[in-house]
Amino acid sequence: MSSPATLARLRDLMAEGKQEIPGDEDSARRQWWAALGVLQDDYLIPRPPDSGVWLAAPLPALYEPELLAALRGWVWTPSDLSDQWPGAKPMLPGGAGATGGGLRRLALRDEDGTDPVLMLFTSRIQLGLALHGEPGRRGLVIRSDPEILSAALTLLDSRLKEDDPEESTRLREALRDVGAMRSDPELAAGFWPRLSARLAGMAPSVTLQPVLTPASDDGDAARARAAELQLLEALTHEVRTPLATIRTLIRSLLRRSGLDAVVRERLQRIDAECSEQIDRFGLIFHAAELERRPPSPAALARTDLSSLLQQLSPAWAQQLQRRDLTFQLLLAPDLPPVLSDASLLETTLGGLMDRFSRSLRARQLVTLELSPAGDRLKLQLTARDPSPGPSGACAAESSQASAATVGPVLSWSPETGSLHLSQEATQRLFHNLGGRLTERSGQSMVVFFPVADEASVDRLC
Repeated sequence: MSSPATLARLRDLMAEGKQEIPGDEDSARRQWWAALGVLQDDYLIPRPPDSGVWLAAPLPALYEPELLAALRGWVWTPSDLSDQWPGAKPMLPGGAGATGGGLRRLALRDEDGTDPVLMLFTSRIQLGLALHGEPGRRGLVIRSDPEILSAALTLLDSRLKEDDPEESTRLREALRDVGAMRSDPELAAGFWPRLSARLAGMAPSVTLQPVLTPASDDGDAARARAAELQLLEALTHEVRTPLATIRTLIRSLLRRSGLDAVVRERLQRIDAECSEQIDRFGLIFHAAELERRPPSPAALARTDLSSLLQQLSPAWAQQLQRRDLTFQLLLAPDLPPVLSDASLLETTLGGLMDRFSRSLRARQLVTLELSPAGDRLKLQLTARDPSPGPSGACAAESSQASAATVGPVLSWSPETGSLHLSQEATQRLFHNLGGRLTERSGQSMVVFFPVADEASVDRLC
């Protein structure tokens, strides 16, 4: 009698022949998140990625939007989650609301268990990941050998035939484009060192603080700085990934009809807070990456900054309203496009708004104004108190003046308990986007963007 086609059986199959090493739940989960980070690195999967297939449970394991858009996926989710997605694609981690590669959802059974598993097949990489083991002997299983992967696909094909025979046919068709199973000895050679590096930077308890012991020379200082940046990248990944999973669950609940109005409002607020923090830590990650990597010319293009601000202003108004602040957008008429990178500008502007508003008192008015300034456009953020008394600008000045530098790209404001990008890191981000940021003693922030004409193109090239 053949074994049942359960995902628990799949994890047992992947663990066959592997030595069990004692480990606790926390260590196993950290291995899982580190492996997902390595797996979605540019080194292993080129951008844009090749077409391919991924299968996961109990939630989507991939979170990079480019991968979700290019690869076809099958996800087994708890039945109460699947019931909330009738005929609609779920909001996947990383903000990918729609996946061009396609996503199929199937119901998880009780006998499947809830440990995570991911199978990924492209023309370049073929790999299986899973958490396996009893309490006290938990660990990460990684398989790239063709025999095990082929057996795993056979089991999954049997499972799909039970769940939905049409999905089995779709999977077979998608796998034909991938080609035959094969072993890549370079995969392990590149994967394991990177996994070790990520784990080394993901200590269970980390306190970011200035290094008290001075480096002995410039080389030691550079290595220490690089290590701090790598640690910061690992920490931002550790924060974003579980927040993205929480957001997925919240949005599935919001699709349920008959929710109490108060419950719906609080779920929407949790969703907004998760999105805000995912974007915030994503920007910190980008700032650390920009600091760590050698500078390279930015790919700037014509960007309608006026339209972009109009699109973003409703979300900013809601964000500031949660902090008891009022938002006002002022746009001069008939503004020309600027030179920038639209794909990163939205997140960077959001980070600027977050950084500026965190130092303000309640009931202040935040004004964002875009106006011409010679061959540039001037984007200015100011804050003021609508009633007599100390101005909002002064409040911002006192808070930012006492901010302390924490590591290469962060600052800490003791009065507000806020950790945010430093002034230097924020300036580098905007410089990479074609802009020039100036801060006027905490009273306002101004960014100048070059107008997209032929003369400005020549200057930036």
